[in-house]
Amino acid sequence: MNPEIAPEHAWFKSSYSDGTGQNCVEAAHLIPTGIAIRDSKIPTGPALLLPATAWTPFVTQFRETDSRD
Repeated sequence: MNPEIAPEHAWFKSSYSDGTGQNCVEAAHLIPTGIAIRDSKIPTGPALLLPATAWTPFVTQFRETDSRD
């Protein structure tokens, strides 16, 4: 992982990850700038970087989508 984004110990698994290793999302708090999101199967791959103000709308959108399933 690119250490300029976040150190390895800063990443945590989403509570929505399924535990099988197939659908795992990790996030890291980038204080004070925002949040980084990555696929845990590809930790050296790209990360989505969100400003702190976008995190709540981002999570809300996924929760609303999940509740429709």
